[in-house]
Amino acid sequence: MSSSLIPFWYIIIAVLWTGFFVLEGFDFGVGMLHSVVGRDEAGRRAAINTIGPLWDGNEVWLIVAGAGMFAAFPGWYATMFSAYNLALVLLLAALIVRGLAFEYRGKRDAARWRRTWDVLLTVGSVLAPLLIGVALAGLLGGIPINSQQNFTGSFWVLLKPYALWTGVTLVLVCLLHGATFLCLKTTDDMEQRSWQVARRVAPVTAAFVVGFIIWTHVTAGKAFWLNVIELLAILAVLTAVWQVYDHHEGFAFAATAVTIASCIITIFADLYPNVMVSSTNPAYNLTVHNTASGGYSLKVMTVVVIILLPVVLAYQTWTYYVFRRRVSRSEFLPAAPSPESAPAPEPTPQPTSPPAAPGS
Repeated sequence: MSSSLIPFWYIIIAVLWTGFFVLEGFDFGVGMLHSVVGRDEAGRRAAINTIGPLWDGNEVWLIVAGAGMFAAFPGWYATMFSAYNLALVLLLAALIVRGLAFEYRGKRDAARWRRTWDVLLTVGSVLAPLLIGVALAGLLGGIPINSQQNFTGSFWVLLKPYALWTGVTLVLVCLLHGATFLCLKTTDDMEQRSWQVARRVAPVTAAFVVGFIIWTHVTAGKAFWLNVIELLAILAVLTAVWQVYDHHEGFAFAATAVTIASCIITIFADLYPNVMVSSTNPAYNLTVHNTASGGYSLKVMTVVVIILLPVVLAYQTWTYYVFRRRVSRSEFLPAAPSPESAPAPEPTPQPTSPPAAPGS
C-alpha cells in the first residue's frame, strides 16, 4: 500500500506546482504589466485591483507545494533546498517585495513613493517566475550531487543554458497569461492596451515554449517522439496566439492557462521516477523511492489531502466567482467636489444711489 502512495504523492506535488503557476502566473503577469497597461495612477490602481483579492491566496499553493515535498519526500526537499539556498533567498525577497508593494504603495500620497513600489512590484514579478523556472529546470537538467545526496556545486553551476531558457520561458508565459487576464478584467483603454501587449508578446512566447519543449524532450532523452503533454503544450501556446489575434479573450486566457500547466507538467513527467538528476554520476540520482517518507506518514498525509484539498478548491472557486466583475479605471479617479460642498459665493455689494437734492 505504501509503495503505491509514493507515485500518488509525486503526482500531488506536480499538481501543487502546476496549480501555483496557473493561478499565480497571471498575478505575476499583472505585476509586470500594471505600469504598462495603467498609464496614470488610476489605471495602475485598477490593474492591481484586478488581482487584489486573489494574489495572496494563490501564493498558498507554493507554500503547500514546499510543505508537501518536505513531508512526502524529505530527502528531495533537503537536497533541493540546500542546493538552491541563495536562489530561494532571492525568491523569498521577490515575493516579500511584491506583497509589500501591494500593501504599502497606497499608504502615502506621493508620486515618488508610489513609483518606487511600482518598480519593486515589477522587478519582484519578473524575478519570481525566473528563479522558480531555473530551479525546476535544474531538477531535470542535472546539478552536481554526490553519493550522500549532498549538493557539491555553487550557485553559478545552477545557471545553465537550459535552466535559464526555462526561466525566461516561464516569465514570458506569465506575461502573456497576465495580459489575457487583464483583457478579461479591465475596460475601455486599459483593455485595449492589454490586447496590444498580448499581441506583441504572444509570438515570442510561442517561440520560447516550442524551444523549451524540444530542449526538455532532448534533455530527458526518453523517446524520439514528443509525448502527449509536450504536444499539448505546443498546441496550447499556438492556440493562445490564434485566440489573441482573433480577440477572443476567454479562449485566449484558457489557452495560456493550459500552456503554463502543460509546461510545468512536462518537467515532472519527463523527470519521473527521478526527482533530481545528478550531473556527477547517474547512479547518484535522487528518485521517488530513495527520498520518500515512511509508509505511515504517507498514509496520514493522504487522508489529510483527500479531505482538505477539495475544501481549498471549493473556497478558491467561490472567491473567483465573487470577484468576477471587471475593474474600471474610472472607479479610481479623484472624486469631483459636489455642489453642496462648494463654498457659497459671497453676495456682490449693490451700488447705493446718491441722496436726492433738497427741494427736488
